[in-house]
Amino acid sequence: MPQQNNIRARLPLAAFFCASTLLAGLVALPASAQENTAKGPQSQRTPDEKWGVSLSVENDLFVENNQDRHFTNGVRLAFISPEDSAPADFLNVAKEVPFFASNGRIRTSYALGQSMFTPSDIEIADNQPNDRPWAGYLYGSVGLLSDTGLGYEGHEDYARIDTLELTLGVVGPASLAEQSQKFVHKLIDSPEPKGWDNQIKNEPVIGISYERKYRGWAKQELLGVEADLTPSAGFTLGNGFTNAEVGAMARIGVDLPADYGPPRIRPSLPGSDFFKPDTEGFPLSGYLFAGVVGRAVARDITLDGNTFADSNSVDKKPLVGDLQVGFAVIVGEARITYTHVYRTKEFYGQNGTDQFGAISLSMRF
Repeated sequence: MPQQNNIRARLPLAAFFCASTLLAGLVALPASAQENTAKGPQSQRTPDEKWGVSLSVENDLFVENNQDRHFTNGVRLAFISPEDSAPADFLNVAKEVPFFASNGRIRTSYALGQSMFTPSDIEIADNQPNDRPWAGYLYGSVGLLSDTGLGYEGHEDYARIDTLELTLGVVGPASLAEQSQKFVHKLIDSPEPKGWDNQIKNEPVIGISYERKYRGWAKQELLGVEADLTPSAGFTLGNGFTNAEVGAMARIGVDLPADYGPPRIRPSLPGSDFFKPDTEGFPLSGYLFAGVVGRAVARDITLDGNTFADSNSVDKKPLVGDLQVGFAVIVGEARITYTHVYRTKEFYGQNGTDQFGAISLSMRF
């Protein structure tokens, strides 16, 4: 048992070191990069000059038995800048990352979010050591998105987007998850959650995430109905969350917009907070989508418990899968999406798989 505890302690420390090293590289740029102005993108298409805002809410309210359990709620508000409006220092950062597509049109993203996790029965005040720990997570993030658009040089059949994101947050009572859940439950006359005294302790969280997605693979069109495939891969390094994932999403609809699927709260099958409607068609379009993702999980603080303090924890499963289905409707400069998610068991002894719904509303201005 002591050996297992040592291994468990070293894993998040190593992840934290990797994330800190990447963060240092982002902040402390080489002098030559700081002195030079950022070069323009190689993409020759006209940049999108509109801002975007996206609000996403994920909750198990949408399942049939309407039961709070495990990942029970998440909310995230994101702002996306116009293309090519990022500060020169941000663009120089992108060019220092060898795997980041700095030859695309670059946007900056800013997001605030909160997620909460509970055992299966929230009306039990006593500790439930064999169920998922009570945990809240409050965070903010800033990122760079590089979108090549369809038809970029050498790859005329599909588009590529790279996302590089730094997240800072906190778990524990400071996340305010207890207050949020009790307030909402009182507002909607739901059972009072009574076990928050057993939540994991306060701990700052830092993480670096990178994702790559390709839009337009296997494109088909018949009688005005379009279809395409968006494969994706990515990883997150940090003391809170360390994982790697690979997945794909298929879309079928009319006048498919320039997006990469609906926005989701991590960990998830990635989408995009921004979208660009097909301006040549009728100002109403939409699509159906389905996707799968597999995730290798090395660290999840909401399951593993605190890094440097004793707290409740469970034995997590190293591999987790998501299946999602849903629809998106685009009206003018607005997009609304609904996603239903089926998630495999995340820890040993878990009573059944999980499912929840996700609604997002995005606007361009």
